[in-house]
Amino acid sequence: MPFIETKIPGVVIFEPKVWGDDRGYFYEAYNANTFKAGGVDCDFVQDNQARSTFGVLRGLHYQLEPYAQAKLVRVIEGEVLDVAVDIREGSPTYGQHVSVILSAENKRQFFVPRGFAHGYLVLSETAEFFYKCDNFYSKENEGALHYGDPALGIDWKIDHSKIVLSDKDKVSPKLGEHLRYFVSEDNTVK
Repeated sequence: MPFIETKIPGVVIFEPKVWGDDRGYFYEAYNANTFKAGGVDCDFVQDNQARSTFGVLRGLHYQLEPYAQAKLVRVIEGEVLDVAVDIREGSPTYGQHVSVILSAENKRQFFVPRGFAHGYLVLSETAEFFYKCDNFYSKENEGALHYGDPALGIDWKIDHSKIVLSDKDKVSPKLGEHLRYFVSEDNTVK
């Protein structure tokens, strides 16, 4: 299978098979059957794309139920450091994160389940970032974590003085101060 498990169950890296020759390359970026067999069973309803320059950090964002979103993310141009943080209170991996380099060159994709804050930092001169969501955007239900919270321990790979943030992301709360997800006894997100 083209899926790589991470230290947090449900957070996976998809590494597609790429066929290349002197004409260029071809690969299947998404096939519902392939992803379902790999443990990713989502009905994606919205695609988003963003272009950013070096040092732009978008995140760490999430939405609360009933508008929580799972995301399948990839980079079409350039390179980013992509991060998912478990914010499900009661989860054995609460507060832990997984990070991965996504680039146009490696063609990897990253699946971020519901119940995670998500963000990415542009490491190249520019980057085109594309992602699928399994729920629609809801401004009233969005939240964010501060990227520099020491409790998260994220190595963003560049000097923090070079990071460019939105006004909203500059004042995001730290872990434990944010809107909350809860994991029930049957391991579902509430």
